[in-house]
Amino acid sequence: MEALRAAVPACLLWGLVLSGCVRSVPSAAEAGGGEDIALWEDRRSLAGGRLVELAAKGSVPVRVRALRALARIQEPSTLEAVLAGLGAAEVPVRDEAAFAAGVLALSWEPLTDAEKARMTEALLAAEGSEKDEGVRRTLLESLGKLATPGALKRLTERLSEGNPEVAGRAAVALGVAARRGASLAEVPLERAAVLLQPGQPEASRFGGAYLLASAKRPDGLGMLRRCLGDEAPDVRALCAKGIGDVGGPEDAAVVGRLLGDEVPRVAAEASRALAKLATRCSGDCAPLDELQALASQVGRVAKGDPAAGHALLALAQLGLPEAGRPVLMSLRRALQEATPGAASEVAAGDLMNLDCRLAAALDRQTGALDEALRCGGGWVRAVRRLSLGLREVAQSKGRGGASSAVQYLSYPDTRVRLAALDAVASRPVPEAAGPVRALLEGKDLVEAAAAASTAGKLKDAEALPLVRALAERVPQEPDMAAPVAEGLVELAGKDAEPVLRKWLEHPHANVRRVAAESLAGLTGQPVRAAQVESPDNAHRPEPAPVGSTLTFHTNKGDFTVALDAEAPLTSGNLVTLARGGYFRGITFHRVVPDFVAQAGDPRGDGEGGPGYSIRCELTRRPYRRAVLGMALSGKDTGGSQFFFTHSPQPHLDGRYTAFGEVTRGMEVVDRLLEGDTIQEVEVSP
Repeated sequence: MEALRAAVPACLLWGLVLSGCVRSVPSAAEAGGGEDIALWEDRRSLAGGRLVELAAKGSVPVRVRALRALARIQEPSTLEAVLAGLGAAEVPVRDEAAFAAGVLALSWEPLTDAEKARMTEALLAAEGSEKDEGVRRTLLESLGKLATPGALKRLTERLSEGNPEVAGRAAVALGVAARRGASLAEVPLERAAVLLQPGQPEASRFGGAYLLASAKRPDGLGMLRRCLGDEAPDVRALCAKGIGDVGGPEDAAVVGRLLGDEVPRVAAEASRALAKLATRCSGDCAPLDELQALASQVGRVAKGDPAAGHALLALAQLGLPEAGRPVLMSLRRALQEATPGAASEVAAGDLMNLDCRLAAALDRQTGALDEALRCGGGWVRAVRRLSLGLREVAQSKGRGGASSAVQYLSYPDTRVRLAALDAVASRPVPEAAGPVRALLEGKDLVEAAAAASTAGKLKDAEALPLVRALAERVPQEPDMAAPVAEGLVELAGKDAEPVLRKWLEHPHANVRRVAAESLAGLTGQPVRAAQVESPDNAHRPEPAPVGSTLTFHTNKGDFTVALDAEAPLTSGNLVTLARGGYFRGITFHRVVPDFVAQAGDPRGDGEGGPGYSIRCELTRRPYRRAVLGMALSGKDTGGSQFFFTHSPQPHLDGRYTAFGEVTRGMEVVDRLLEGDTIQEVEVSP
């Protein structure tokens, strides 16, 4: 019974609908032969069919471990082996098969319609007869990830169950399906009202709010208004988000009250919602009037409460219509006036970084770099100001070409040049062709690859030989694959096919995925890459010791993360980098309030890494608040970039490796803003 106990779900405190369970996969010793399975998994090898055999027969721990390996390898040809596990006599095997099916549903290389139909059939049959509540929960999660019409119908049926746990989990699964592009037009939203009633468990109320926010249907507006007063901050935040998508200017006052919410992520969602409502104004605009109240948050930041800046950051990231220009300028004045009296240099820096964020939002309105050139009051470096402004100019649609960005294609710092490429790619101008060609021959391969994509947007035929030369380097530099393929397809058309077909057998999964997607676009036919094992020389981190923790020392304080033994190589990768001082001085380059804080990029622009990639180790840890995840740009593209979740993010489950959780100091993570610095990462033991 010991082995069975290791594989049985161990639910967390409130892990019914929202958090789920963190389920243990047997260790190598428990599984007996688990060392081989772990090696095959890391090599992305099916071991000549041996791994599929182990998933079908043998001891329960071996079958569970083999199914986890199949989930992580994510090879569609193993679909039948995974689905066969749904009918196993043993609960742990059925549960792991249900999880693996959900991971396959999220495959970076999409399933065919026939495969989706087969999976729908199997999951519906299993869910309809399943007696174990834990397995049933996993099946509902996987139906949401699959998001087929049949899956939606079953989830809608379960939404009407009297059991609030089941109904709440079905609501979350329907929300995940909507995030995957499924329409929830036929889902009876009145069931969400039942889940949101006072007295229901918090996880059930979250499910109701998540469904309403994901459905984006006007008939849910009344329920969204009522749940703005929920006692749970994550429910309030979701309801504010939902109103931003389906409400009108008349909702400004009730949403505006949340700008003063004691929980920063709730205030951030209210700020975003008001910005969205402002786009629907004609004439006087109440949402813009409400946003003026953000000036009170400026004072809190000045006194040393950086978390109060999340509402300002959220507004700046989303932007406002031109009618909101006076609001952005007024908030900038408040930031500038508060800076001389700031409680510390850190607080002053926060104020001025937010000033530049708002300045860049102003430049997005005009489509030209202007305000960002003069922001920051001397506290913000030119590279930061220019990069921010150019990235926002890139988002300014319908404003003609980005001529103002061309001069920055030759700027001394690569981060500015990359931002300028982004602006030019978004709004091409002929005069950019020559400078972009020059970047195609540069030593910075991230920049050269981005230039290849931009050359394609410019339709610059003269750049084709240079793009072809970069394409020849992709087999040795896999990170270049996506942008180079974009440029090659745009400029070479059908003539790009021979190169892309060679990529279909590359050992790096993301190169194969890019090739398959590009060829499908070129040929109009589905293309699937071969299943290829990782080479012997692929980077393999040393596993982290069980019980390892990382303590992050930042300019905003310290926090500690417990690493997950379920992802020993991913955890070990961070441990090795931390011990080598890799993260010393690296910034949190991306902070999206009420979503994630992301760091680990030595370049500071989101494009950097350690020079190698590691394989994904998907775990059963759900993405609730405070979870550590590995940032990816495709399958098996992890490196040094990681993120922490501010709030539950169910749509990330089974997609990105979750490999730890903040156990102390989450309030420090809440205080992080863009540009905050990691001073040191301490490893224990």
